[in-house]
Amino acid sequence: MQLIPAIDLKNGQCVRLKQGLMEQATVFSDRPADTAEHWLTQGARRLHLVDLDGAFAGEPKNFAAIREILSAVSHHIPVQLGGGIRDLQTIEKYLNLGLNDVIIGTAAVKNPAFVREACKEFPQHIIVGLDAKEGMVAIDGWATVTEHHVIDLSKQFENDGVNSIIYTDIGRDGMMSGVNIDATVKLAQAINIPIIASGGLSNLDDIRALCEVEQYGVTGAITGRAIYEGSIDFAEAQNLADELSAA
Repeated sequence: MQLIPAIDLKNGQCVRLKQGLMEQATVFSDRPADTAEHWLTQGARRLHLVDLDGAFAGEPKNFAAIREILSAVSHHIPVQLGGGIRDLQTIEKYLNLGLNDVIIGTAAVKNPAFVREACKEFPQHIIVGLDAKEGMVAIDGWATVTEHHVIDLSKQFENDGVNSIIYTDIGRDGMMSGVNIDATVKLAQAINIPIIASGGLSNLDDIRALCEVEQYGVTGAITGRAIYEGSIDFAEAQNLADELSAA
């Protein structure tokens, strides 16, 4: 079980949102590259970046900060990024900078052909991020809940060749109310590619619960607010996950 620190970028700063609301942003650092290096020293094996401004604008908006992060850590660990990725040129630009995986979210739902094209052009570098409320996929910064069920879309993208799905329960994101284990397992059992859990991770009990379902294909968990506010010590949590996975 791989724990993945999240670095959410807004106006070049490292922030966390509550339930995806831009007006509910808490600034944790104005030096995102230093934050990335911090998580590297704490034992992170992968980083999760989100260009929040880009997600709302539909185009990259924190390119300078992302470039600095990649320069600092991408030679050591893989980095994945979502937010504002709408065309193949943007994907190529990021991969050339040292990014390992690109996350396609809203664009995957609105334009599924884009995912197919991206998987063909950049095989093994495409992740789809699906955010759901009560099983139904939400888009546009969670402002719109669609009629697409998360399992149906995941099966479609699996066939297209994405390497994993990031599943976020938007009712829990940033609320530190615990991971929706049941929904995450149900999705993992329905497809044959890895699921990365996201949203609600709050304490070591959540780590234990995730490790218990690792066998179903839940291979990682993104953590944000909990590690910034200190309810989870990242190094301790990753060590616990390693111990439980080895048991």
